[in-house]
Amino acid sequence: MEGPGSRSLFTAALLPVLGIACQSAPPPEPATLVVTGVRVWTGDAAVPWAQAVACRGDTIVAVDSAEAIEPYIGPATQVVRHPGGFLVPGFIDSHIHFLTGGSSLASVQLRDAATPEEFTHRIGEFAATLEPGEWILDGNWDHTLWGGELPQRDWIDSVTPDHPVFVMRLDGHMGLANSRALELAGLDEDSADIEGGAIVRYASGEPTGLLKDNAMSPVLAQVPPPSTAQLDRYLEAAMDYVASLGVTTVHDVFADGSDSWQSLATYRRAEARGALRTRIYSVPPLAEWERVEREVAAFGRGSDWLRIGAVKGFMDGSLGSHTAAFLEPFSDTPGESGFLTNSRQEMAEWIAGADAADLHLVVHAIGDRAIRQLLDIYSEVTADRDPRGRRFRMEHAQHIDPEDLPRFAELGVIASMQPYHAIDDGRWAETVIGPERAKTTYAFRSLLDRGALVAMGSDWPVAPASPIEGIYAAVTRRTLDGANPEGWVPEQRIRVEEALRGYTFAGAFASFEEDRKGTLTVGRLADMVLLDRDLTAVSPESLRQAQVLKTIVGGEVVFGR
Repeated sequence: MEGPGSRSLFTAALLPVLGIACQSAPPPEPATLVVTGVRVWTGDAAVPWAQAVACRGDTIVAVDSAEAIEPYIGPATQVVRHPGGFLVPGFIDSHIHFLTGGSSLASVQLRDAATPEEFTHRIGEFAATLEPGEWILDGNWDHTLWGGELPQRDWIDSVTPDHPVFVMRLDGHMGLANSRALELAGLDEDSADIEGGAIVRYASGEPTGLLKDNAMSPVLAQVPPPSTAQLDRYLEAAMDYVASLGVTTVHDVFADGSDSWQSLATYRRAEARGALRTRIYSVPPLAEWERVEREVAAFGRGSDWLRIGAVKGFMDGSLGSHTAAFLEPFSDTPGESGFLTNSRQEMAEWIAGADAADLHLVVHAIGDRAIRQLLDIYSEVTADRDPRGRRFRMEHAQHIDPEDLPRFAELGVIASMQPYHAIDDGRWAETVIGPERAKTTYAFRSLLDRGALVAMGSDWPVAPASPIEGIYAAVTRRTLDGANPEGWVPEQRIRVEEALRGYTFAGAFASFEEDRKGTLTVGRLADMVLLDRDLTAVSPESLRQAQVLKTIVGGEVVFGR
């Protein structure tokens, strides 16, 4: 796979000593892009460092010293030089909600609303910009910012008389509907509880408007689907956003079947017209694995730009919504321990069916009970077959019982984790699960030390889609409130190179693409990110100040400053 001139200068220097005649090699064919005069972290353990990379078209043809790459520069070669810059493989976000994020960029912004009054005001202000009858969605509010009081529909009814509203908590497992949205969904005091979810009620039995997990479905079913033009705009916005953060590949995971298929259709339209600038691994719901099987049979698993063949399931909800399934009750609500969003039997049947169809299993589990049950199901599926080659994934894997830590490596289960959640949830998680269970929360160090592969992502729009923020979080574990300067559960901190691997090679391995991406190696795709500083040489506290200078996908600069 080596191109001309890619041989190490040190090897070349040894040839005369070994008695091998040195002959002038013809100059290599010019590269279309060269990045040089930088420090290159290749991600390749055999040759971890270099000074320059040459690309021809969408492929890396040489990785070497700046001097060795110089012959690749021709009259038409685009040359990027940035002394002090740091070049790494393109970042891979292994868990993202891509079009939802694109949609959220154009919706009401509630992520940093710090009081109930501000929450209400922002919704009312946004409503004033819409035509009557338009839905108000997304939002990504966080009630912990104003002390933990959960919002109710009477907070927003008066400012949204002409609009149905369903704004989501930032984790996507709880949403607030106004009275108009509840009416459209047919939810009132006579509505039965919904298995795998919760309708939060006033003392009178009437819904407060707060719906958790499966109980959100009746309202979501009333939301009109976006138009083709809207979906295309969401994709453009999402691609622009992640490119600015150095992300070159996303694993787009879904909870809802209709969302997944309209998103896949959007991606296919963009690919057909050559408009994709982000590589996408599209992951529809596990419940629809038979349709995914038919898609793979009809269209194959895709291209370097758009791939299918995985399915995403749910074991439970989230910690912030008190819907994650735990072995023991929550510390702050001793009568609750969360719940499973699907029965164990149903999940086992779906997983076994999808696995038999040679589909890739990508399953959400957050609480220690959900994690244990998913590991048990994975173990049962592979009981009479070799687990190698399957690459089962567990999304989030947040609150692991210590007894289950070794099982990830033993079963070959990839922990697909989102480091930013650790410095966000770390502000309040111990009030929910206590200090003992917190010791193995976001257990990056424990998993790596036991030989597990940890692929990293963001969960955007639940959290920012910034790998720089994620690397900072994994390395420092400094919570967003500044209360843990030495790190929340500091023994779970990891090194910069380990976090880089989590956002590069591990992400590629987690989608069966490590032979195409994840390292800066000759023959791999020319997906790269140029940063303004060497992340391995700065203080951990300053990591989040690093900036993306260039994002390169397939040898083309898709973002630059």
